[in-house]
Amino acid sequence: MNTELTMLLDASTMVVILALGNLALCALLTFFDHGTARAPALNVWSLSKQIQGGAWLLLALGDAGVVPAPLAVPGGYALLFAGVAIEAGASWELARRPGWRRPTLVAGALAILAFFLCYLVDEEGLRGLAASLLLGAFYLSGSVALAWRWGEASLLRRFLAVASGALALVVASRGLSVLFLQGGWGWMSNELLAQLSSGALYLLMLGNGFGMLLLARERLQEALARLETIDPLTDVPNRRGFFQALAPWMALARRPGLPTALVVLDLDQFKRINDGYGHPAGDAVLRHVVELTRRQLRDSDQLGRLVGVEFAILLPRTNLDEATLVAERIRAAIEATPVKSERALIRMTASFGVTTIRPEDSTTTLFGRADEALLQAKGEGRNRVARASAAPAEA
Repeated sequence: MNTELTMLLDASTMVVILALGNLALCALLTFFDHGTARAPALNVWSLSKQIQGGAWLLLALGDAGVVPAPLAVPGGYALLFAGVAIEAGASWELARRPGWRRPTLVAGALAILAFFLCYLVDEEGLRGLAASLLLGAFYLSGSVALAWRWGEASLLRRFLAVASGALALVVASRGLSVLFLQGGWGWMSNELLAQLSSGALYLLMLGNGFGMLLLARERLQEALARLETIDPLTDVPNRRGFFQALAPWMALARRPGLPTALVVLDLDQFKRINDGYGHPAGDAVLRHVVELTRRQLRDSDQLGRLVGVEFAILLPRTNLDEATLVAERIRAAIEATPVKSERALIRMTASFGVTTIRPEDSTTTLFGRADEALLQAKGEGRNRVARASAAPAEA
């Protein structure tokens, strides 16, 4: 076996295992969610496993004498560095930091160049040192990417970040021992470090490969759960999501304290937009109205799309008069800000019904009262705000 390969692996069988293992993971990643719109990170990760599998296979063939060593060693390591650099880039893509992907790939190219220089020097120990440190550095970069925004990361992603980071340090420890401590770290000899490094590479192959599949499945489940409560067109809670947000405030209304208001708005004569300008223009109008409405709300307020062009706004700690002023600001903003489409400027107006949550309210009575006020606003000519009659305590 090549001496520089021995720095990382203790037997030729381990090279074959790494080659076949990466190729098997490549097949799993290739056929996982095949035919659907997959995440870019999964496609990049699949490519990295293809390259790494080819790299280990080339090194194994060189070790067996099938491929000449002058071709197998530099070629195999060049593919290996490229593969782990692309894998680190996929981790940054998964962390929603695509800007880090290009520097990672540039670092991969520099790693290949550095190893070629070591190969030209023909110092086998130097080549093994470079391979150990560079591989560990790329795997460590991937673990940092998985740990990015730690507070928002899932438990699975945190585990993979910690585990891959620890294994990356084990891979690099062989090179560090050669660089700083000749002959090993006390009782831990160079041979033992080489075995641990080989095992760490094997675990990284398995952990990162299957971890990516699990993360992709986890991301898919999160997206499906989000669709249950979020309207995909306007990116605000749908009816179910809004009612979930409303429930605790309904319970709080039974206790003494500041009132909570509910505003229901409906776009006036929206059908003419779909009929005259097409449904894409109608979708643009809905997104525009949501954006205008959000600008008039506080962070604690909640906007939701109930059905069609009817929206609801929850205003915590807001009385009837204050909620009426908020609705009037939104109404004026919608009226004053047309939507620019491909064919024309589309002007819109909206009608509003305002009420507050009462201790005896259910969702049926609450929305029934708000809808009555909304119908009153439409009956009086649209583009106006109507408020439900105040409860005796409010009066």
